[in-house]
Amino acid sequence: MAGRPLRRGDTVQVLSPAEIYATLDDRGMLEGLPFMPEMLAFCGRRFVVNRRASKICDTMYTSRSRHMSETVLLEDLRCDGSGHGGCQAECRLFWKEAWLRRVGSNDRSRAPTVGDQAAADALANVVTGNASRQTSADQQPMHLQYVCQATEHFRASVPLRTWDPRPYVREYTSGNVGLWRFLTVVARALVQEPLRRLRFRGAFPLRGPHTEPPLRAPLGLRLGELVRVKTRDQIATTLTRDGVNHGVWFDDENLPYCGGTYRVRARITRLIDEHSGQLKELRNDWVALENVVCSGEHSLGRWFCPRAFPVQWTEEWLERVEGQPAATVANVSLPGDSARE
Repeated sequence: MAGRPLRRGDTVQVLSPAEIYATLDDRGMLEGLPFMPEMLAFCGRRFVVNRRASKICDTMYTSRSRHMSETVLLEDLRCDGSGHGGCQAECRLFWKEAWLRRVGSNDRSRAPTVGDQAAADALANVVTGNASRQTSADQQPMHLQYVCQATEHFRASVPLRTWDPRPYVREYTSGNVGLWRFLTVVARALVQEPLRRLRFRGAFPLRGPHTEPPLRAPLGLRLGELVRVKTRDQIATTLTRDGVNHGVWFDDENLPYCGGTYRVRARITRLIDEHSGQLKELRNDWVALENVVCSGEHSLGRWFCPRAFPVQWTEEWLERVEGQPAATVANVSLPGDSARE
């Protein structure tokens, strides 16, 4: 994209299928980042840049930050899993600047042409065909090896050093965050990172007394029910010595929500394993709460990450709020960024 790099607040238009197709290699990728089937519906539409992907978390290996060049996130656009076996991770979508066109308030959208549909079909064939590879005799979702931005984000990015101040400063100078949020998160990092380095605290904030997780007492929560997150002391009694409850880690991004009241938005039952690309059915499904996402403000080694994953909860960490009507929550838009700027 010509001109200055995109910044938070810029309005852009996603390019046409023909234009995007021209940027991709035979794997449907640009600089190692896949253009996914779930992104096709956004072609030709306008959105506002939310953040640059200049400091994202590594969820595959190191739990540290990485840099993805010339890449942004738009509003709260997320993968719906429709091209990847119904994965429910709801990852935010990365957009290469080469797939976008900056527009002004007076610019008009280009009218579709006769050749657009053929280009859209060609792009769809490429990105859909490259989204999975057959690993068995059938084509069942559980027997495919999927390729998506989550499985490729490590290879499409470069590492950042925790103690290098430049990526932190760039979060402010690039327009990703405001001054107050910048100062707040940096101050927290300056306290927490040395504590971890000196081993005065571990990677996770709570550790429980158990070698094995205690027996579950499921609540049977339904979508739309109002729940209260238990206190940190109550949650600690449900954890193993490694800070886990039935496969779910309680980490720093869970802590700010302790004691709060939220509605149940979803039950997460299947996810793509980022290492293997296999779609996994979870033995113990996770609960997602409305508007409760990872802020990037509390994660050791991953400060300022904008990926805003839904925070994971087990029913043992929640309690039903009695006397509240249960209403199904539909089409909830998760916040792409903390409002605390």
